[in-house]
Amino acid sequence: MTLSTTPARAGRLHRAWFVAAVAFVAILGSAGFRATPGVLINPLQEEFGWSTGTISLAVSVNLVLYGLTAPFAAALMDRFGMRRVVACALLLVAVGSGLTVFMTVSWQLLLLWGVLVGLGTGSMALVFVATVTDRWFVRHRGLVTGVLTAAGATGQLVFLPVLAWLATGPGWRAASLTVAGAALAVVPFVWWLLRDHPEDVGLTALGAEPGVTRRAPATGNAAARALGVLRSAARTRPFWYLAGGFAICGASTNGLVGTHFIPAAHDHGMPQGTAAGLLAVIGVFDIAGTVASGWLSDRVDPKVLLGVYYGLRGLSLMVLPSLFAATAEPSMLIFIVFYGLDWVATVPPTVALCRRIYGADGAVVFGWVFGSHQVGAAIAAVGAGLTRDHLGAYDLAWYASGLLCLAATAMSLAIRHARSR
Repeated sequence: MTLSTTPARAGRLHRAWFVAAVAFVAILGSAGFRATPGVLINPLQEEFGWSTGTISLAVSVNLVLYGLTAPFAAALMDRFGMRRVVACALLLVAVGSGLTVFMTVSWQLLLLWGVLVGLGTGSMALVFVATVTDRWFVRHRGLVTGVLTAAGATGQLVFLPVLAWLATGPGWRAASLTVAGAALAVVPFVWWLLRDHPEDVGLTALGAEPGVTRRAPATGNAAARALGVLRSAARTRPFWYLAGGFAICGASTNGLVGTHFIPAAHDHGMPQGTAAGLLAVIGVFDIAGTVASGWLSDRVDPKVLLGVYYGLRGLSLMVLPSLFAATAEPSMLIFIVFYGLDWVATVPPTVALCRRIYGADGAVVFGWVFGSHQVGAAIAAVGAGLTRDHLGAYDLAWYASGLLCLAATAMSLAIRHARSR
């Protein structure tokens, strides 16, 4: 339907930037609980005697649901709007993280940390980024995708020093309550300031021509639409290349480094606080890397960017086992800076490819691709934990992940921008 809209007046900041700012804060606030697995593994082992494999299973459930919820969340945002879905998601994160302070047995960790928080964070994962940029931006779309992506990944890592201090000082329960409070604090901003479409406030997307025709809002069953998009995309070869590469991306970031870097460093005598600080540095450099990747995605073939990112990441992971020591040596700091620049630099070109290949269904397709990211992360989280339990070290996990990243390079370069069977 054709809507009467007016462009922002000259000299005024477009409303899209305010929407992006609210989305940035919401994603940053919800990212707090995503940072806790690495800092809570040792405290939970000490208090309850749970094995690394048991705790990693809860992390894996969280990661799987975080990903598999995403395509349905994208369809729900089309049906009910971003504001309602994101506000409910933040409340679910707060409830799940807050109730962990009462748990006494491992199945409760699985339910609260794994299921509730997984569903909540998955409902406002990177599909939220794709939806915001699709609706509110035509110009600077890649750049904004990079900035909002950095909010989630950086939020997870920058929270780490605070959470590590709380976990080792006041205790892990204080860390969980802090995260619950952070998620709750963002809910009013989302409800009062976030708007679903520029047309809701009489505007067009930034860079769009006035008087454009907007697709009518979805009215059918959101789950049916998400599954229908999956059936259609799964018949095309680019989908499997994107999903396979992104599964390896998740395995090499959230699943392996994000979950197991701290206990791996602790195995080599490094204090937990120091290791958490190193992950926080990854978060700082992630901002620059992801924003730069978004800028490049507007100018360079996205599949080439993906190939470069995965290749360099694989080589760095194969070097990592030789860098661990009781102190943060210069060689480890170089790895941390590099890995920070590469951490989620893969997201903007992946979103761009989904948009180019699948058009209006791009956000939902990206939701499914992101689901594969989290399945890969879950497999890596459990696999690395079991490797540590049975072999006494993480070395095999680092080497295997590095080789998989090199395979992701080949898959990325094989992607064609047109649909192919």
